[in-house]
Amino acid sequence: MSSQLAMSVMGAAEFLLSALLGFMFWKKELHRRFPAMGSYLVLRIVSTPVLAGLLMGQFYPQLHKPFGLAYFFVYWIAYIASAVLLFFICIEVFRSALSALPGLMKFGVVIFRWAAVVSIIVTFSSIPFFHHGLLSIPDIALGLMRTVSILELCLLAFLCLSMNALRLSVRDMAFGIALGFGLLSANDFIVGSLMTTSAGLVTPLQFVYQSIVLVSVGTWVAYGALPERVRRPLVMPANSTIYRWNEIASALGHPGTQVAVQPSNGFFLTDVEKVVEKVLSRSLNGRESES
Repeated sequence: MSSQLAMSVMGAAEFLLSALLGFMFWKKELHRRFPAMGSYLVLRIVSTPVLAGLLMGQFYPQLHKPFGLAYFFVYWIAYIASAVLLFFICIEVFRSALSALPGLMKFGVVIFRWAAVVSIIVTFSSIPFFHHGLLSIPDIALGLMRTVSILELCLLAFLCLSMNALRLSVRDMAFGIALGFGLLSANDFIVGSLMTTSAGLVTPLQFVYQSIVLVSVGTWVAYGALPERVRRPLVMPANSTIYRWNEIASALGHPGTQVAVQPSNGFFLTDVEKVVEKVLSRSLNGRESES
């Protein structure tokens, strides 16, 4: 089997796994819990055959230029749309993991959004735009995806470190989604960088890259096939640290009780002098009455 045929078979297997995952997602109504993930799967399932058709159309000389231009726009538009959806998927997973702690969830989502905005600004300010016009679209798309990939890795690290405190099960779908995207992000960073630096290992690394993609999608399929576990209410002592953090986070942003503060009529020392005069007058009156 040639390498090109093997890559085609792996690409077809990825599409079939994605379609199976989409079927499981809608059958179990997981798209109501993770709507952004459902939209991501729809984009993945629809764009794959469209891009394959446009790629095959380029083999015809008379259709090479229009199909090539269409492939360029469809591919990068779908790539940018995927990066945007991945950001909302991270928020969905974060909310699902902290659903038992609404105060920390709301506060964490606000910090998460600001961190994403700052990351995007820093990324776009540091992108080396080697091209101009329409050819700068790949630079923008790759920079945006790189930013979202960092957020995915940070989210996975957060879930792994706080699973015991949040009472989050490894079998929870939120953790499965974060795990799959964490593998994809690590795949992009590690294997992708090796493919650019090692020209002689491009073909073996392509197989490694596609294999990790299949493992990631297969992980989602495995989580989708598992019976959905009902998450129990989070029970913790009142003096626990995470409970106090949740109460503090819940109080942030609320006006609280209004307290009316009246200005004092005089200076503090004036009030002290009045008290001293009253005490002295009482003592003098007591002495006069005794005499």
